[in-house]
Amino acid sequence: MSADRRGPPFPWADTWPEISDARVRAAFAQVPRDAFVDAAYRRWAERDAPLPIGEGQTISQPFVVALMTQALRPEPANRILEIGTGSGFQTAILCELTAVEDRPAGDFVYSVERYESLAQRAAATLSSLGYAPHIQVGDGAAGWPDEAPFDGIIVTAAARCLPRPLWSQLAPGGRMVIPIGGEYGEQTLWRLEKSGDAMQARALGPVRFVPLISSLLEDPEQCLQLTRQRTRIL
Repeated sequence: MSADRRGPPFPWADTWPEISDARVRAAFAQVPRDAFVDAAYRRWAERDAPLPIGEGQTISQPFVVALMTQALRPEPANRILEIGTGSGFQTAILCELTAVEDRPAGDFVYSVERYESLAQRAAATLSSLGYAPHIQVGDGAAGWPDEAPFDGIIVTAAARCLPRPLWSQLAPGGRMVIPIGGEYGEQTLWRLEKSGDAMQARALGPVRFVPLISSLLEDPEQCLQLTRQRTRIL
């Protein structure tokens, strides 16, 4: 990508042996995290820790962003749906990894944010860095049906179940990374793959995210429950 967008040296490189994907590491080296953090917190931007961004939301711990991105495996020209734009940092990483020549970086990235103030701030920051993802304000559990199907879906807030609309918007062969669990109980990060009517589900470990808030999740018909089995037929 263009050199004018490069951030500071990759500060976490020596402490992330789990992140073996060279493309993910390269994307992190390109994106300046401090650009996505409020001025009051920029001195801590290089810490491998979450930070507040307003509206009760956070910019996630960089390691968790890297782990989720590596599990998603976004490739150039893959259409990616992100649920929870937040600060826009994860969005920028996805823009880097899906970019192709002769198309704006971010042209294949679609991001849904619940809070208009965060969506506007993220869009401005991303634009200032040369990224052009598609961002809309809406209910994350509903996804973005008009732009489906997606090769990958990444959810950056914990849902009490797998939202059925998101699963239906995942393309055959597509991958989804999503934390599932209660706001105050156990949360597990899942990697899901779609193969026909089959779901390959792998638990990646415990996590802690802000909750995904949606009235859709009150409807049992819109919820799919996961178990720790590797395969499930829906």
